[in-house]
Amino acid sequence: MTGTILNVIAVLIGGGLGTLFGERLPARVRESVLSALGLFTIAIGLKMTLDSQNAIITLGSVLLGGLLGEWWRIEDQLKRLGSWLETRFTRSSTEEGTARFIKGFVSASLVFCVGPMTILGAIQDGLTGNFQLLAIKSVLDGFAALAFAASTGVGVMFSVIVILAYQGALSLLAAQAQALLTDPMIREMTAAGGLLIMGIGVGVLLELRPIRVANYLPALVIAPVIVAILHAIGISGF
Repeated sequence: MTGTILNVIAVLIGGGLGTLFGERLPARVRESVLSALGLFTIAIGLKMTLDSQNAIITLGSVLLGGLLGEWWRIEDQLKRLGSWLETRFTRSSTEEGTARFIKGFVSASLVFCVGPMTILGAIQDGLTGNFQLLAIKSVLDGFAALAFAASTGVGVMFSVIVILAYQGALSLLAAQAQALLTDPMIREMTAAGGLLIMGIGVGVLLELRPIRVANYLPALVIAPVIVAILHAIGISGF
């Protein structure tokens, strides 16, 4: 839960600063910060991917995960859910201030809680106690909260309720699954997640090429399954 607590603190600080001073921050400064974070995120994702002991497992899990994600349209479903939530909450509001508050809360909650970095980071924190990835995510979310709060106000800060419930629950469930996941499974799942994290840096932060990163989320499940199958049939070397 350490990573989740750091995440909550970062969003509160970023949201608070954004509410108070965000509008005074020049756009070029925000862009420079996001570019630096994008480059750093790519570097972290690459490091995680290179920890794989079998690149074929990483490639296979990401390819199969991408096919399943496109078939199930995970990215579209998440966007549709976000649109439904925003429409539902803002439509029910009769006062401009309340509508602005709820829009900030819903939008920030979706951005901070939907994505492979959230899932993989929470799993790592729960399984091994390594909260490095969630610490990186906390920095990203802190700056994102600053930008959101500058335009939508204090509602962004209340997204910490969702972060604490969702991300914390993932960490607790991952801890319970520790007995089922071997070190090779965790290693290959982390390597597959590293590719997805690089996708966030390239497609979301640097905006170099649109990547439907959420559609690759099944890879995080497929990677340990492939390791288990190979182990069951007597193939080692990873």
